[in-house]
Amino acid sequence: MKDRKSELHALDLSHVTWRKASASAGEHECVEIAELPGGGRAVRDSKNPERGALRFGAPGWAAFQASLVAGRL
Repeated sequence: MKDRKSELHALDLSHVTWRKASASAGEHECVEIAELPGGGRAVRDSKNPERGALRFGAPGWAAFQASLVAGRL
């Protein structure tokens, strides 16, 4: 059985729906987010999507968001 991290990185993101992050507003430096199975998320640069995406499981996504809100990132 694969571990969760391997499963996240094995997901084909070519069919997910990407949406602009609300924090991107009208700026040109946009981040896009896609929902993944199990509550995970993928994040990419909208101007450079071919560079790939960061992938988070649900706990990692929650920790990432909390770090952003707290100003640690």
